[in-house]
Amino acid sequence: MENTTHLIWAMVFGAFGLGFLVYGRKQRAIVPLIIGIALFIFPYFVPNIYMLVVVGSVLVVLPYFVRI
Repeated sequence: MENTTHLIWAMVFGAFGLGFLVYGRKQRAIVPLIIGIALFIFPYFVPNIYMLVVVGSVLVVLPYFVRI
C-alpha cells in the first residue's frame, strides 16, 4: 500500500513538474524551470510519504512567492 501511495504522489508531483518545466521554458523564467526539474527528481530521494507530500506541496507553491 505504501509503495502504491508513493507512486501516485510521485506521478502527481511529476505532472506539476512537467507543467512548470514547459511554462519555464516558454516564458524563459528560471524559477519555474528549476522547480519543474526539482519536482521530477525529489520523489526518488524522499522515502517517507508525509515528507513527500510536504516537500512537494512547498515546491508547487514556491514559484508563486519567489519572483526572479
